[in-house]
Amino acid sequence: MGVIRTYPPVKLFAAVTISDKTLWPSLIEKLEKLYSGVDYQIDWYLFNHTKFYEEEMGRNLTKRMVSFTELIWAEKLPDIKIATNKIEADFAEQNKRKVNIDPGYLNASRIVLATTKDYGHRVYLGRGIFGDVHLRYINHHFQPSEWTYPDYKERLVLEFFEEARKKYMFQLADYKY
Repeated sequence: MGVIRTYPPVKLFAAVTISDKTLWPSLIEKLEKLYSGVDYQIDWYLFNHTKFYEEEMGRNLTKRMVSFTELIWAEKLPDIKIATNKIEADFAEQNKRKVNIDPGYLNASRIVLATTKDYGHRVYLGRGIFGDVHLRYINHHFQPSEWTYPDYKERLVLEFFEEARKKYMFQLADYKY
């Protein structure tokens, strides 16, 4: 029989897709108030990898990844996804989103995204939220899977996660849990 142990805390991040970058200051203020300051982010990149959001959010969408300073407990991910969905609704106009926030966490071995959509590679976490193991850390790099979103395969995004992982590993070394 295995020994039950406390799972170490994880590093929260958010992938933010936005139709109007002037919304960013108020959006990041809300996120930082809820989760802690941002300790790392990448520049905006053109999000033209899918037309999924086009009808609702328009064209010429931009996206960026941010990671948050304070570590969280992995089991909080469903609550975080529910809260970010509410923030999306707060920014919506005429029932159309202006922002899309995809929270997730990273640890030493994986990237987990929170989602409301069920598929064969996702695990139910509770409260209507699923966890998607999106990238795995193998041979000193994050590796995509067959279901990995196209922009998560790009060097810029993979480098973001690798840098955020370095920050996480440094934080974890000093963390008492």
